[in-house]
Amino acid sequence: MAYETEDHETLYCFPAVNSSCIKGKRSKYEYNIMYVFVSLLSTWTVFLNLLVIISISHFKKLHTPTNLIILSLAVADMLMGVLLTVEGSRQIETCWYFGDTFCELFMIILGLAFSGSLSNLVLIAIDRYVAVCHPLQYPQKITTIKTLVSICLSWVCFSTYTTILVIDNGYVVTSLRTDLCYGKCSLTIGFAWFVTDLFVSFILPCTLIISLYLRIFYVVHQQVKVINSLMGGKCVTEGSLRRKSESKAALTLGIIVIVYMLCFIPYYICSMTVISSTTINVLTWVLYTNSGLNPLIYALFYPWFKKTVKHILTLKIFQPASSLVDIFTEHQYQLNWSSCHS
Repeated sequence: MAYETEDHETLYCFPAVNSSCIKGKRSKYEYNIMYVFVSLLSTWTVFLNLLVIISISHFKKLHTPTNLIILSLAVADMLMGVLLTVEGSRQIETCWYFGDTFCELFMIILGLAFSGSLSNLVLIAIDRYVAVCHPLQYPQKITTIKTLVSICLSWVCFSTYTTILVIDNGYVVTSLRTDLCYGKCSLTIGFAWFVTDLFVSFILPCTLIISLYLRIFYVVHQQVKVINSLMGGKCVTEGSLRRKSESKAALTLGIIVIVYMLCFIPYYICSMTVISSTTINVLTWVLYTNSGLNPLIYALFYPWFKKTVKHILTLKIFQPASSLVDIFTEHQYQLNWSSCHS
């Protein structure tokens, strides 16, 4: 928001326009702090997710169905990081200076970034469910081609849905609406669209994700018991080791899903109720912050991500045949050793 002038005069978004919206008032200190926060959050989100995208795209050992979904999620999160610069200006200035057409476009892309993240989390839940609960069928059911098709379909479907939601029946409330002040960019939807969006963007995906992960965690719990009993004797078999690896991946990705749900559900529930705009704004930025948290989770739980980041930052990816580096060798050796000597 623009800060107050010395004489506390009313500030307008477009002083030369009679129907101009009034700027919100904040102190110059608050104004600067908010811009610094938005700039840092945007840079952080874009940079970390770009590392994920480069890692999975460059190293051939990471070209797996699961990692392709993680790549798609990183694209959605990086897109959100880019949009934060515009969203930050909209929230801080409380004015829209970029025109009516770009307002519509911005709302569509913002909705696509949100829905893209959620759809990828659904795909991750399905991928992990098959890998953990039906491991023998996983290579046939979850292939690279099928995963790519699923990712593309999810992006196409949600982009179509978001576009229709924004532009259908004149529900866009932008800077050029005559019944509103000039200089705003927001979105208001009718009751029918509200119910539809509630089901498509909240109830259905959340129910599916939670149901799948409850089943996954139950199966993982049973598998851990079996593996622990095997480790009490001789070295575990290759199949048991693979199940342990799949279970660990499911738990790691489950953390990503849980973190997203903790950010997403309070925002969506509060947005459906009559609460203060300050609370909604805070929950909105909590949800935006989630896009920068996923790479941190990868760094904490995926040894391969630490290795790829090191290769990227030291520019080793420009060396000949760098894409063929086996970034799992050392970790796999340690895993086999610990399994056979525990």
